[in-house]
Amino acid sequence: MTTDTGARAVQIARQWLGTPYRHQGSVLGAGADCLGLIRGIWRGLYGAEPLPVPPYTRDWSEPGGHEVLWQALDTVLRAKPVPEAALGDVILFRMKSGAVAKHLGVQTCVGARAGFIHAYWGHGVVDSPLSPPWARRIVARFAFRDGE
Repeated sequence: MTTDTGARAVQIARQWLGTPYRHQGSVLGAGADCLGLIRGIWRGLYGAEPLPVPPYTRDWSEPGGHEVLWQALDTVLRAKPVPEAALGDVILFRMKSGAVAKHLGVQTCVGARAGFIHAYWGHGVVDSPLSPPWARRIVARFAFRDGE
């Protein structure tokens, strides 16, 4: 990903700030969950989404323990080493030990003031510090590809 693509992804993510949390939502200003936010950024960068998103429950993939979201991200984005943070990266979090990874955010700042934008239940789309409690939950990092 070029710096321009990452900066553009952050710019698009910032437009979503304040959007209320809505499970399975992906409508700017009306409602989004964390996947819906990433879908909205994708549409802002490239247009049509690369894959259809089937309906999903809040506990999707937990009963079988399948890393469905991780596999889907690996299909459409470029996987990169977790320590190689850059603006616009899509960050995948595992919220509980032993659970599937299923929370997403977009890196907005790197270094000492690292931050990310995400759609968080009870808060909506917010800009949060990538504090140690969040950082230790990161299991994968992806970059948007140039020129999709």
